[in-house]
Amino acid sequence: MIESTNPTLVAAGIGSLAAAILHLACIVGGPRWYVVLGAGRKMARMAEQGRWYPTMATLAIAAILVVWALYAWSAAGLVQRLPLLRPGLCAITAVYLLRAIAFLPLQAVFPGNSALFWFVSSAVCLVLGLLHAVGLHRMWSRL
Repeated sequence: MIESTNPTLVAAGIGSLAAAILHLACIVGGPRWYVVLGAGRKMARMAEQGRWYPTMATLAIAAILVVWALYAWSAAGLVQRLPLLRPGLCAITAVYLLRAIAFLPLQAVFPGNSALFWFVSSAVCLVLGLLHAVGLHRMWSRL
C-alpha cells in the first residue's frame, strides 16, 4: 500500500462513488428518477416498460464508477494496491476530462437527455477529472 494518504484522490474516489450511487438510485427510484436525474424520457419509457436495457446500462456505469473510486483510493493509500494503478488512473483521468469537454458531440448521440443533465454531468466530470489529475500528479513518483 502507498504510505501517505492523498486527500485529492480520496475526494475523487468519493465523487466517483457518489456518482455510482446516483446511478443506482435511478434503478431503485424507477422511471421518474431517470427523468429527474436527466437520463431522458426514452430511458424512462424503457424502464417503465420493464425493458432490461436501462437497468443493465445503469448497473454497468455504476460498476465502472465503483472501480474508479477504488483506483483513486488505492493510489491514495486507503485500499490495497490495485493492478496497473498508474495507467489505470491515467485512463480514468482522461475519460473524465474527455467526457467533460466532449458533451456537444455526445448530445447528438444521446439527444433525449436534458440540457441541465449535460451541463451538470459535464461539470461533475470536469471536477472529478481535475481531482484525479492533481492527485495523480502529486502521487506520480510513488505509483
